[in-house]
Amino acid sequence: MNGVGPMSSVQQVMEMRRDLLSRSQALQDVRAVSSAPAQSAGAVPAGSGFADALDGALQTVSGVQRRSGEMQAAYERGEVTDIAKVMLARQEAGVAFEATLQVRNKLLSAYQEIMRMGS
Repeated sequence: MNGVGPMSSVQQVMEMRRDLLSRSQALQDVRAVSSAPAQSAGAVPAGSGFADALDGALQTVSGVQRRSGEMQAAYERGEVTDIAKVMLARQEAGVAFEATLQVRNKLLSAYQEIMRMGS
């Protein structure tokens, strides 16, 4: 039938379904990796200071970046064949870094504002 007809339509739909399922699984894997360190870092004991909370957040970002690097290296070695997982991990690491950079900028700005108040 040269790829035309009801049978090819079913095959296309099944292929699209498999693709969507694999992408969904990739997103779930990335979320599981990123939420596990975040949950442990979010459990800051009572009485802990700002420095401890900031350290926990930085450790979480570091873990996400490390995981991204590991996935990229595994892809380059041919161990991971799903490029979507690798790209999602890289994107998540980039977003985490950008968020950390923005927090740093806000903290620096607040520090400079406080220093100007004393003058």
